[in-house]
Amino acid sequence: AFINSMLDCCNSLLSGCPKSSLKSLQMIQNVMSSISVPPPKCLQKPLTVPYRHMFGPGPSNVPSRILEAGANPVIGHMHPEIFEIMNDIKSGIQYMFQTQNKMTLAVSGTGHSAMECAIFNAVEPGESVLVAVNGIWGERAAEMAERIGKAHLAPPGGCFTIEEMEKALSKHRPALLFVAHGESSTGVLHPLDGIGQLCHKYNCLFLVDSVASIGGAPVYMDQQEIDILYTGSQKVLNAPPGTAPISFSERACQKIFSRRTKPVSFYLDLSWLANYWGCDGKPSRVYHHTGPVTAFYSLRESLSVLVEEGLENSWERHLKVAEYFHAGLESMGLKLFVKEKRLRLPTVTTIVAPYGYDWKEITSFIMKTHNLEISGGLGPSVGLVLRVGLMGCNSSRENVDMVLAALKDALKHCHKSKV
Repeated sequence: AFINSMLDCCNSLLSGCPKSSLKSLQMIQNVMSSISVPPPKCLQKPLTVPYRHMFGPGPSNVPSRILEAGANPVIGHMHPEIFEIMNDIKSGIQYMFQTQNKMTLAVSGTGHSAMECAIFNAVEPGESVLVAVNGIWGERAAEMAERIGKAHLAPPGGCFTIEEMEKALSKHRPALLFVAHGESSTGVLHPLDGIGQLCHKYNCLFLVDSVASIGGAPVYMDQQEIDILYTGSQKVLNAPPGTAPISFSERACQKIFSRRTKPVSFYLDLSWLANYWGCDGKPSRVYHHTGPVTAFYSLRESLSVLVEEGLENSWERHLKVAEYFHAGLESMGLKLFVKEKRLRLPTVTTIVAPYGYDWKEITSFIMKTHNLEISGGLGPSVGLVLRVGLMGCNSSRENVDMVLAALKDALKHCHKSKV
């Protein structure tokens, strides 16, 4: 109908035009008649997005202060004002990671992009990576490593002892060891103390995924001798997804910048990213990619919020809220998936899927009835757990009470098998 009406319009114009204009209008008619895909009706309606309580494993709710920061005017990604904002972000990441590393920046992408940035820069073809698999993020790291080298998997488990780590390092002699500090698929908080020193004994770099833990549980990058540490913007930081803070130690940089081969990814090549973020000491920055400037605004504001509260206060708040939540779950007769208290991730809680219930029905009921998101398992934990994330501004006793009430309501109204 749209095309026909446009053609009718062109025909009426043609009938009354002088010959000098006839050719141009005929060309327009030919172009219009070549359009076979009409404008989508869905885009002729205004965008509507509902508000929800985002209490799954991420993304978490974004406070209005951070949303408003992201709504500032767009300016050029190579403008001096943007470089100043990027410098602020670097300082905030150094505080959050507790590091003085000069090679500190934010990858333009989600946590997966930072994971690939770490592995693709630190590992050359033929080298091996040792992956401590305690959930899906270890599996993902192994998948990435296998694309350029070899991945040796430590047997899946809740966490690994220093003795187990040393045995695997001695056997495989990897270039890199990967550990997920906060494994959001299983709810495990993996201890980090001593692993960095052990890696360096075997001339191995130590890579830590802290996407689900940073800001909610203690991490000391320099003190714990972590060589590469990364996180995402959408969890405790409460910023929209799309930026991934990452930092590299001097030891990591020495290996990366003495590579025999170029990294497989141009977009994630640290030599280019280092220059764009002003980390390489060069007097001028060269265009590499168009940085997501509005995402930088949001990330800077989220780091400012963390700085205002203070890291130690944030760690303490998340721990106390998690303990309050765990006590409430146990009083309902629900079981926690991670048995040892010291290994429970304070930001994402895994609850053993209630016996006799369909976990999908529970999560759907809570979403429909309470406008509240919790999720089921992911990867190896699918069908085994329910996952609740209380991160950043969402980590409060009031929100715990809301989740507990929703779970009680779901267990009362959802079907329970008698088998």
